[in-house]
Amino acid sequence: MSKYNELVKKLKEIFQIDRPELDFGIYRILNARADEINDYLENKLKIKIQSALADAENANKADLEQQLHLAIKAATDAGFESDESPKVQEIQKKLSTITSGASEHENAVFSHLLTFFSRYYDNGDFISKRRYKGNTYAIPYAGEEVMLYWANKDQYYIKSGENFANYSFKLADGRKVSFKLLAADTAKDNRKDNDLDRCFVLIEPHVRTKFDDEGEEYEQEYKPVEVIKTSSIVDGKSIDTEELIIHFEYKAMKKGTKQEILVQSAISKILSDNNVQQHWVDLAKRVPTEKNPMRTELERHLTTYTQRNTADYFIHKDLGGFLTNELDFYIKNEVMNLDNLQNAEIFSNIEKQLRMIQCLRSVALELIAFLAQIENFQKKLWNKKKFIVSSNYTVTLDILSEELKAEALSNKNQIERWKELGFITDDTCSHLQCLPVDTELFDDRLKEKIINSIENLDAKIDHILINGDNFQALRLIKNKYANRIDSIYIDPPYNTNASEILYKNGFKHSAWNTLIENRVSEGYQLLSERGIQVFTIDDYELENSIFINNEIFGAENHLATVPIRNNPQGRSTVSGFSINHEYAIFHRKTDLVESVGRLPRNDTQNQRYNETDENGLKYLWENFRKTGTDSSRKDRPKQFYPIVLSGNKIFIPEMYWNDENDEWDYDLSQYHSNDIIFPIDSTGTERVWKWGVDRAKKEIAHLKCEIVRGRYEVYRRNYINDDGKLPGTWWDDSAYAAGSHGTNLLSSMFTRDRLFLFPKSFKAVIDSLKVAGAHKESLILDYFAGSASTGHAVIAMNDDDNGSRRSILIEQGDYFDIITKPRMLKCIFSSQWKDGKATQIRNKSCIIKTIKIESYEDALNNISLKNKNRDIFEDASSNVKNNYLINYMLQEESKNSLINTDSFQNPFKYKMDIAMDSAGATEPRCIDLIETFNYLIGLHVKSIESNVERGYVRIEGTLPTGERTLILWRDCDKIGYEELNKYANRFDLYAKEKTFDVIYINGDHNLPTAYTVDEEDSEIVRSLKIRQIEPEFLNLMFAEEV
Repeated sequence: MSKYNELVKKLKEIFQIDRPELDFGIYRILNARADEINDYLENKLKIKIQSALADAENANKADLEQQLHLAIKAATDAGFESDESPKVQEIQKKLSTITSGASEHENAVFSHLLTFFSRYYDNGDFISKRRYKGNTYAIPYAGEEVMLYWANKDQYYIKSGENFANYSFKLADGRKVSFKLLAADTAKDNRKDNDLDRCFVLIEPHVRTKFDDEGEEYEQEYKPVEVIKTSSIVDGKSIDTEELIIHFEYKAMKKGTKQEILVQSAISKILSDNNVQQHWVDLAKRVPTEKNPMRTELERHLTTYTQRNTADYFIHKDLGGFLTNELDFYIKNEVMNLDNLQNAEIFSNIEKQLRMIQCLRSVALELIAFLAQIENFQKKLWNKKKFIVSSNYTVTLDILSEELKAEALSNKNQIERWKELGFITDDTCSHLQCLPVDTELFDDRLKEKIINSIENLDAKIDHILINGDNFQALRLIKNKYANRIDSIYIDPPYNTNASEILYKNGFKHSAWNTLIENRVSEGYQLLSERGIQVFTIDDYELENSIFINNEIFGAENHLATVPIRNNPQGRSTVSGFSINHEYAIFHRKTDLVESVGRLPRNDTQNQRYNETDENGLKYLWENFRKTGTDSSRKDRPKQFYPIVLSGNKIFIPEMYWNDENDEWDYDLSQYHSNDIIFPIDSTGTERVWKWGVDRAKKEIAHLKCEIVRGRYEVYRRNYINDDGKLPGTWWDDSAYAAGSHGTNLLSSMFTRDRLFLFPKSFKAVIDSLKVAGAHKESLILDYFAGSASTGHAVIAMNDDDNGSRRSILIEQGDYFDIITKPRMLKCIFSSQWKDGKATQIRNKSCIIKTIKIESYEDALNNISLKNKNRDIFEDASSNVKNNYLINYMLQEESKNSLINTDSFQNPFKYKMDIAMDSAGATEPRCIDLIETFNYLIGLHVKSIESNVERGYVRIEGTLPTGERTLILWRDCDKIGYEELNKYANRFDLYAKEKTFDVIYINGDHNLPTAYTVDEEDSEIVRSLKIRQIEPEFLNLMFAEEV
């Protein structure tokens, strides 16, 4: 294979068009323009290189021919035969080598391009290994005293799963075959398959009950194999297409079931289908391998589909900048060899080399721009604020009106859910006013009624549960909660064998570092100036954890790293040691945090405070002489002074500070030396008192003197601090054991064992939050929520001190619906559980909001390219077409599928294909544009008036700027221009009472901006800003972070 063919093959792999039969995800996007990309790589790229080198050669040739003409003339004028002239011979030799050197330089360019781009690409990802030369690496260093660097530091970690949900490929005749995953047909809460293996299985024929857009039920039949025929208009012609759909489910199977056997079973059933045998025979075409000579086209793809996807872990933050810098390094260090330049005898050889380098750099930069376009497109999708797919509320019965209570109590789905959760055993439950009513189980009509009935909605929400990628969730809520979180508690995966993240081979630690750095950086922006983060980890990633958090928070804001004895029994390791502990790493946001919170004392500690003063306050006597840090006279000279004993009383004599000698001046001649006491210890070391002179004089009644072992000792009253004791740096309370206060606690709340591996002791979480300063009205965030230990801890803390702390929990795992949310519901109902049943009712009001957000995979799968610029570029020059392909194609042709604001005409029916379960099976779902927009603008919602049947949702709230805001979403078909003007006063769109500062409305309208004029000087004192939702939505969705 020639160097050029090798280069093209590698570039096709890098551009991900080496598998033209695949038609999903990024493959579908790029393969949509595969013809143009292939033409560029296979033809235009080579022509460009040849042309660039030819131009250089022609320029050099013309120069030499001119030199030859002059040399011949000079030889002739001198009376010599020109052929005998050494100068003429030298120039002729140079001319003869020009043509022979052309192919050599061409191959050199191909070879260098292949070497350069192969270095950084690894199975779907560019790895940020900065090369110096060969296998020597260069780390970007800016003079820091200590820095942490890792291979993927300049990237986003995006891996969320290793299963393909949907997989499509095209046969030789262009027809498409798709493997599609059906969402599980059973409620996740009822799954009892934790001890089973999940595998891809061809479905059996069955019927499912579905709901249309109007909420009406209908029956849909599913077959394992079916053909879907569609018609479309292309260039004015009707085109009929057909697609073979093969349905799978990700099913719980008996432990030890082999996926390979299930694949063979599926192949046999598919190929025996009548339709396949008659019209899709290419699926049975042989595609042999050395190990499997009988492999068919169907088996080839089905094997790939059911195997793990081990590519696409990272997106580069600035691939263009990275590769451009690396290219310059590569050329300087490995192409432009300084020794060759210095030792070159003929300058023309150096000139040839420079011409080749010029060509190499030009072509490489064009390829880099092309790759950067693709990577930046994926980065744009990754950083895009994600849609809220659904939002629901769980409201305790006591908050609802009698009418709504009656409807809730008559809902069979809700009654069954209460039974499943262990709240009730029969249908008699109206007396339990703290039963949580979940709007997810009701139709939109009742959900609207419940939301409409709650005033100051956001202020009354106690807990928010977000189901989605934590990086995406943190970005979505940033505008609303930036600098507002009081405490963060996170327990990320420890990356040990028991809790590994998905990682690329050879990049286990760097993948984890990138995952953590990306998310902690986002969480940092939400933390208030007086906030503290708690980050728990074990030894395996401890050093990296401290370095990363120090880099984000600043090493000066690292408060402590506290070992917690969470496993008294120990966990065995290959080293032979038994691990008993983990760590809690505390960081503050700024130095406005002067001290951490205190922990409660135990009974033994409280008993030490066995004295009571005249006001009934508890205290103990402790030595007034300071010990430990800063306790010597030279450390604090002003706290070295005499105390005089007179009878049974002590006092501070008159004294004056001497700046020159840095000590107190006093006259003690009138006192007996035995009655004068200095802070000198038993070894004769000069120490200091714990208080300065002024405080000692003021609180002299709190001091006493006693003879101990033949010498006077001064004691002070140490009053008990009602806030508790300062936390130590070694926590070994038995309540911190994860087994008894984590696993066992969770087992008592649920009827199934081992629902969640390694739940935290919620007692350890409580104490961590106390130290993190989680006061009674704190807002607490956990974006690795897991089994909701943090939410449980917050509820328990509120019960203990009658606080009103609130929490935001973010969790992506499929156990969100199995454990995270159910545990929170159980906690608000009862604090005592046994065998999954409540043994004590909590009887407190509560509102929980649950949000599901779009995933990156959802965003990717909803993208389609439309070549709307085809006519524009039909007559354009080759350079213009190339420039469009390399720099603008993805951005321009995907615009409407990123966000189709035309569909905002009816915002209540904006649909996308959304993954419905952990395996990624997709279904069309209506997106919650209203809730998404609320978070995009950071709105704190006061009230919602929703009446989708009549075509509107009206929201009142406040922006982070303090501006009072009204938002009107309408179905523009139901409320058009005329109807909007009729509704204007009803919706207060003119804000005549100066109620609002900003009004947002979707769709076109002709409402004017309203002004308030001062009656005395006729100046405008206030303007009502009326904004259209669509452009604001679009801008905020793709807003770049500074």
